Amino acid sequence: MRAVRLHGYHQQPVLEDVPEPALRGPLDVIVRIGGAGVCRTDLHIIEGQWAEAMHPALPYTIGHENAGWVEEIGSAVTNVQAGDTVILHPTPTCGLCRACRAGNDMHCEVSTFPGLDSDGGMAEYLLTSARACVKLEPSTRPQDVAALADAGITAYHAVRKALPLLPPGTTCVVIGAGGLGHIGIQCLAALTGTRIIVVDRNPEALKLAEQLGADETVVAVGNQVAAVQELTGGTGATVVLDFVAEQGAEQDGFAMTAPGGSYFVIGYGGQVTIPTLDIISTERNIIGNIVGTYNELAELMALAQAGKVTLHTRTYPLEAATEAIADLDAGRVRGRAILIP
Repeated sequence: MRAVRLHGYHQQPVLEDVPEPALRGPLDVIVRIGGAGVCRTDLHIIEGQWAEAMHPALPYTIGHENAGWVEEIGSAVTNVQAGDTVILHPTPTCGLCRACRAGNDMHCEVSTFPGLDSDGGMAEYLLTSARACVKLEPSTRPQDVAALADAGITAYHAVRKALPLLPPGTTCVVIGAGGLGHIGIQCLAALTGTRIIVVDRNPEALKLAEQLGADETVVAVGNQVAAVQELTGGTGATVVLDFVAEQGAEQDGFAMTAPGGSYFVIGYGGQVTIPTLDIISTERNIIGNIVGTYNELAELMALAQAGKVTLHTRTYPLEAATEAIADLDAGRVRGRAILIP
């Protein structure tokens, strides 16, 4: 089969032929990929940022946002069958450790992360687990939902955590209206009555944000912190969801947060440098966020299939993977880039 393989860090991945995956255990599932998202994490993988944390054996197939059709199942699989349309939680888990039993399965003690530590889904087929499969309506096109598998539940997970802080009358700032942010805006609009202010460098991204539910938008041209302060009467936002968290956005995000408010870090790549006195004197909270749970993916898909959350995508054939990666890196993709084998 064809697969997009990374042979070395700081090198572009290449499309090459590799053997198709085979079932290894009774709970294994092989999925024929119908859509694979291209994520900024893939850029960070290529840069080597995940090498120390995940220790993948090079070369390997990247791609951690995947949806498709069940091709083959192991002997103990009962939740899906061949032909089912599925979206895949990015971390196949054990179901037995304390984190899994507590419903925090993204912190499973023995989970794998296909696309980061093992072969992923930028390929024609992917080996995964029955525990990763969320069954979808048969009419669903995998290419339309694939990026919800990681970007979607990461954004949804952050919004879900912030819900108790965002009753009507509050303000939430969203930094970044791109691949993750445009999903987060829709989740906020669907689940809360908060006032949504979106900050982004790109005016076109802000136009999309307005269509998706933003109440106010701010172009990040250097005065964005002051602009948010002005829009919030000088206090700052109750919650800031930072989907960028690099190139200065991480400093802006904390500065935009009101006293007693919460700054949610969702994007990554930068460094937060804050005097500890500024944290304790204002009682501002800094909250980390990673990919959401299996249940959150199921909840998000319910919103998506009700038409309340939609992905804005640009599709590419699998052989154009390097073009898609370059377009994402250059900021030419509004929403999400999706590879279709």
